[in-house]
Amino acid sequence: MQAGFEKTLVFLVFILLGVLLKAKFKSPSEVNGIKKIILNLALPATIFIALLGMEVKTNLLLLPLMALAFNLVLFATMPLLLPLVGILKDTSSYRTAMLLLPSLAPGLSCFPFVLEFLGETYLAKAAMADLGNKVFVLIILYMVAMRWYYARNLNANTGSKAKIASLLKTLVTEPVNLFIGFALLLLFLGYSMDSLPFVIRNSLSKLSFIMTPLVLLFIGLAIRIKRKQFFQIFSLLAIRAGMVFFLVALWVSWVRIPLQEDLLLMLSFGLSACSFWPFAHLSVVEGLETEKETKTFNSTYAIGILALSFPFSTLLILGVLNSGALFTSSSNIWLSSFLLFGIGTLFPMLKIMVRKVKNLRITNPKLESTKPEQA
Repeated sequence: MQAGFEKTLVFLVFILLGVLLKAKFKSPSEVNGIKKIILNLALPATIFIALLGMEVKTNLLLLPLMALAFNLVLFATMPLLLPLVGILKDTSSYRTAMLLLPSLAPGLSCFPFVLEFLGETYLAKAAMADLGNKVFVLIILYMVAMRWYYARNLNANTGSKAKIASLLKTLVTEPVNLFIGFALLLLFLGYSMDSLPFVIRNSLSKLSFIMTPLVLLFIGLAIRIKRKQFFQIFSLLAIRAGMVFFLVALWVSWVRIPLQEDLLLMLSFGLSACSFWPFAHLSVVEGLETEKETKTFNSTYAIGILALSFPFSTLLILGVLNSGALFTSSSNIWLSSFLLFGIGTLFPMLKIMVRKVKNLRITNPKLESTKPEQA
């Protein structure tokens, strides 16, 4: 437990360092330089190592499918949940939230605590489940992001062949995709990281080491959350967590989970923070729209979601893993779901009520309080 808290504090310290270093970065181009290092070097190397390190165990093949199904259900329910916090459809914030909220980053926010509380066996199960999540965040969400980009930016006269050619060009030239393709080819041929020459293996490992610190520093440097946006993102994350409890409660009601640890793993994995990889996809789209006034995505909003998602998810995961036998009862899971939904909709409902009171006072001036007449 202590090690898990210490890792969490280290991550938060890096974000805080990024916030404190803002004064040293005078122009947005300097911050974008860090982002380019992440997208073109650190992220591809990390993905490459992760793919070559996969060990597919036949008795655990159901876990990636379950995780992928979970991602898809979250993605399908987002259009119903986003309007609850006032995010209008077909806006850049809407598309940004649609891309980030169904994604999971268990490596940063879940794995350290699963190892500390549940042990190596359950860490292996979580890693297997993450294979399905990786398929979703690396492939499916990339296709979704590019589909939205082409739907908004290609002229109606552009033929399907031109669209396909443009998509293939983007797919081939992106470093992330090149590394993914090469890693899958090597994996298919039976290679692993240990099979590679020392120079290549060591270079990739060192690039991967800078991934997490750079991402956390970048979040701290780029974060600019207004008070209104903070409450909206907090509401979104609470509703997302409520949906996780709701889906787990449905599953528990349908399929009996014999072990308490399995149930805690399901909740912890589902409560993982939002993944950085969808942000990488929308950054690719943002790079294609440098001369466009209206953007497909809102990168500032995405940074806000990532920045709040990590501490929010960490607190929830620690709460779940410290709960003991609390969540062995499905009624407690249902109750937690409704409680989080209530917390998530509280701010939007108060906002609507305040707006209605203001409108009522405008239309009925007599409702305004008046001072008593002096004798």
